[in-house]
Amino acid sequence: MSKIIISSDSTCDLSPELIEKYDIKILPLNIVSETESKKDGIEINAFEVFDYQRKTGKLLKTAAANVAEWEDFFASFGNDCEIINFTISSDMSSTFTNSKLAGEELGNVYCIDSKNLSTGIGLLVLTACELREQGLSAKEIYQKIEELKPYVRSSFVIDTLEFLYKGGRCSALAALGANLLKLKPCIEVANGTMGVAKKYRGPITEVIKKYIQDKLENIDKIKLDKVFITHTVEEKNRFVVDEVVDFVKQNYNFENVYETVAGCTVSVHCGPNTLGILFIEKPE
Repeated sequence: MSKIIISSDSTCDLSPELIEKYDIKILPLNIVSETESKKDGIEINAFEVFDYQRKTGKLLKTAAANVAEWEDFFASFGNDCEIINFTISSDMSSTFTNSKLAGEELGNVYCIDSKNLSTGIGLLVLTACELREQGLSAKEIYQKIEELKPYVRSSFVIDTLEFLYKGGRCSALAALGANLLKLKPCIEVANGTMGVAKKYRGPITEVIKKYIQDKLENIDKIKLDKVFITHTVEEKNRFVVDEVVDFVKQNYNFENVYETVAGCTVSVHCGPNTLGILFIEKPE
């Protein structure tokens, strides 16, 4: 059996520790300003994205890895392997299409359109690594991940709509209304796209706790092997993350509670002090 490589674009938002532990290969996407392009997670991080916006009043943009970048990435692993590669949803980026074109050229790549973002992708990547450890073939892993994709639950509570508005993902009226009413919208991923679900009102600490309780209300339907708390919370509000992690550990029986900071792709669109809980439901 040939060696199995598991890879992803950088939007999977996995921590350096998890990437090293499971030997996951990462291709960074591009974060672009008017004058330069930087590699997500290598040359720029989420908090530098926010600093740029504060200093310039402008948002950075994201750019998909092109076909040539994917070809070079896949080729770097050699010919004696099979590659299972994950990307951000094809409805959000051309990254999947480009990776698939590159993979077809090489012939040893299983390209998976996660239909998700952030650690919604990361959950699938870690599951693939676990299946690899169990000795499954690349084809078997690919098939099982495709079956599992519809059960990933990804959502975030947004502290400010400024980034979504400036990025063209919500109207000025919606942003103004939310700010006036002090609303904190919950953004959910469904069928590969982002949409507004419930809208919360109040201080962010109270909102986050209520949001977590809502999402984990049907805990008996959730796989308890792992859950991600993924955020762009700045250091001055670090206590919010600590409270959320403690709350989840004390009230729910997850085997692994992973905290991760979101990468630049999520941060560019969602802004600072965003926090989400991401998990997989049990297949029916």
